[in-house]
Amino acid sequence: MLANYFPVLLFILIALVLGVVMLTLGTLVGPTEPNTEKNSPYECGFEAFEDSRMKFDVRYYLVAILFIIFDLEIAFLFPWAVVLDTIGIEAFVAMGIFIGILLIGFIYEWKKGALEWE
Repeated sequence: MLANYFPVLLFILIALVLGVVMLTLGTLVGPTEPNTEKNSPYECGFEAFEDSRMKFDVRYYLVAILFIIFDLEIAFLFPWAVVLDTIGIEAFVAMGIFIGILLIGFIYEWKKGALEWE
């Protein structure tokens, strides 16, 4: 049984060895000329106006939740739709419950005003 996993383990080992070799060669051969421009933090080409630990508006998080809702729905809906003719009515009901739960999240977002922009 362990012989079935040997190609995977071999692939991981080769990837680790190649990664270490590439990083080592990069530090030995690559140019190192640090200056203030290279070491400065990149912030859209200009200095930051405020502290990076400023508070975000709650709508930012609501939009993130909305993205997760639709992302999950599509990620689970496509494979389910491909095998819809081979799965039974139980899977159809389970997907209906799943979409219902996501619909509750969408209604929550809508009521909180995450879909309205100023």
